[in-house]
Amino acid sequence: MQYEDIRYDVRNGAAWIIINRPEKMNAFRGRTCDELIHAINRAGYDREIGAIVLAGAGDKAFCTGGDQSAHEGQYDGRGTIGLPMEELHNAIRDVPKPVIARVQGYAIGGGNVLCTICDFTIASDQAVFGQVGPRVGSVDPGYGTAFLARVVGEKKAREIWYLCRRYTAAEALAMGLVNAVVPHEQLDAEVQKWCDEILDKSPTALAIAKRSFNMDTAHQGGIAGMGMYALKLYYDTEESREGVRAFQEKRKPDFRKYAK
Repeated sequence: MQYEDIRYDVRNGAAWIIINRPEKMNAFRGRTCDELIHAINRAGYDREIGAIVLAGAGDKAFCTGGDQSAHEGQYDGRGTIGLPMEELHNAIRDVPKPVIARVQGYAIGGGNVLCTICDFTIASDQAVFGQVGPRVGSVDPGYGTAFLARVVGEKKAREIWYLCRRYTAAEALAMGLVNAVVPHEQLDAEVQKWCDEILDKSPTALAIAKRSFNMDTAHQGGIAGMGMYALKLYYDTEESREGVRAFQEKRKPDFRKYAK
């Protein structure tokens, strides 16, 4: 596959997969998801690769979720909602290599979900985390909600999703959403340090450990598949469309006007 929305680099035995849409705050469209799936699997089953780094181009954002300019009741790609989100999330979980989220800026919405699913998250002290789904007429009905509760605890996960607040890197570290926070200029060096430690370990043992960690939450993938159909129906409502319109018009949405 010829990549348009991402870059694929190999650095000292680690594959760096970089969402390359800085002009869109690294928001993903259908093509972005397809390229990420391809690149993650490419790296995951390459014997020369020991770790995978998921990153975003530029200094401003790691990823801000689905590209709202490509969403008017349906995104622009394949899959239940026009984005193959179930496939992307499962690719991160299923590849037999640790996946590190390198977060230098905003990790919002679907970007925050990617951080949740990755094996590790290393953040700059300038990183910002949070969800926006209920604010823009959307939600993640799979790993983004249920698995987040496993990562940060039930009460905190509900706070994150229901209130759509923003959290600093230090706050994310305290709640267990990230593994380490370093000064912005030291981020790449810290990520490489973690990659080097991974590369010193038995790849087979790591693959077995990853499968074992994922085993008791594998059912959430099935829940996500069903939830995406519910989300598709929700996207067809005026309540959801109001969220998209308000986001594009930079105004506060009036959801209750359309709620049934």
